[in-house]
Amino acid sequence: MNGAYTRGVLFVHSAPRALCPHIQWASEEVLGSRVLLEWTEQDAAPGMLRAECSWVGKVGTGATLASALRGWANLRYEVTEEPTASTDGGRWSHTPDLGIFHAQTDVHGNVVVPEDRIRAALVHAADPERMRRELDLALGQAWDDELEPFRYAGAGAPVRWLHRVG
Repeated sequence: MNGAYTRGVLFVHSAPRALCPHIQWASEEVLGSRVLLEWTEQDAAPGMLRAECSWVGKVGTGATLASALRGWANLRYEVTEEPTASTDGGRWSHTPDLGIFHAQTDVHGNVVVPEDRIRAALVHAADPERMRRELDLALGQAWDDELEPFRYAGAGAPVRWLHRVG
């Protein structure tokens, strides 16, 4: 990891109330600073809560944050990390049923599919349905499909910026 800094966002799309303090503590451990998540009701999943916060940290913080939250029951989240002049950006998406998905992203947040993944999908050109499934997997389509109602339900929610210095 280089010494470059970047920023990103933690989107907790849905979490059980009892898990919320643990998410906050895990985030604080990774970010090295106090995290105050403002929890609101998640309309897409009654009884669940949602929160989001922006962060600034060293390149690789997004992966560390996503890993710290991975595998917790009934938790849906996404972590984004913006690219720098020398590193790609990233997005990590997690659902209870699908687990975690990671993709590189460009400066606009679009998923970048490596050429080897595209070539592997093209091997199935004679079977268009199979090729489509391979490309959907490379793009994380199943994660997007499952998370989209939760993203929409969070539109207009407050965002809190966190800055880590040193």
